[in-house]
Amino acid sequence: MAPAPGLEQQLRSVDLRVTRPRLAVLDAVSHHPHADTDSIIELVRASHGEVSHQAVYDVLRALTQSGLLRRIQPSGSVARYETRVGDNHHHVVCRTCGGIADVDCSSGQTPCLTASNDHGFSIDEAEVIYWGTCPSCTP
Repeated sequence: MAPAPGLEQQLRSVDLRVTRPRLAVLDAVSHHPHADTDSIIELVRASHGEVSHQAVYDVLRALTQSGLLRRIQPSGSVARYETRVGDNHHHVVCRTCGGIADVDCSSGQTPCLTASNDHGFSIDEAEVIYWGTCPSCTP
């Protein structure tokens, strides 16, 4: 399966070499937001053949460090990845099934929350996780 158009340009835009594993991981995450590492490995292998665990871990690290992916880890969950970056959005997590969905900032500008005391930090992002029960798990 050919990767989605534009993935090569995304890699080049952050000065990363275009490689088969990088394209495969970026493609998998772009089609399956909030996927965990094991799911990404399965997706990459299903569509692009054998790729080692270590290669996927290395690619996830490189893509996250370059800003092409965002790594999130809600309390009690494994790390998950998404391609929606740079917009300071938040997440809602189902307490029953662990499903995750994006939530846009509800008010204000980035960061959408102003710290009561920034302790001298220059704050550029606020992370909010809403918890509840998704429609599929609601009795």
